[in-house]
Amino acid sequence: MSHSPYIPLTAIDCTIPALLIDRNAPLDVLHANATARVLAVTQLMETFSSREVQEADAVDLKHLAATAAVLLRDGCDLLNVLGWRLQPS
Repeated sequence: MSHSPYIPLTAIDCTIPALLIDRNAPLDVLHANATARVLAVTQLMETFSSREVQEADAVDLKHLAATAAVLLRDGCDLLNVLGWRLQPS
């Protein structure tokens, strides 16, 4: 891991990242942000699973999948930082 206090989110591959995680953020803040993203995807998938698949077209499915992927990747990035912070020195 680099020495920068900020770690870019990895969901969007770009040469100059605009969204960063502060590796020195309080643990509860890292956890709350990860939880919010994972919960959003969970609720999205629960809503989606209660619908008939035949009602959705390919574009809608692609948009839902892309949204879920970005939110889950952000949540994983936050949980990775949280995990690094919880490791004994």
